[in-house]
Amino acid sequence: MYKAFVVAYSPAADRMAELVEQKANEVVRDGYEVVSFSVTNSARAIILARRREDFPKERAS
Repeated sequence: MYKAFVVAYSPAADRMAELVEQKANEVVRDGYEVVSFSVTNSARAIILARRREDFPKERAS
């Protein structure tokens, strides 16, 4: 299962980085794995994550 998380409005890049990092760490603690994120034109970020137990571990080639 995938889930999207929104990071609040933050027009300053350094603050946005802090907020994304905080939210990503929170998501990991809640049992998710961050897949991707994107910053919108409205100075918000969207983090896409998936539940770890819903996807098998990828094997190294």
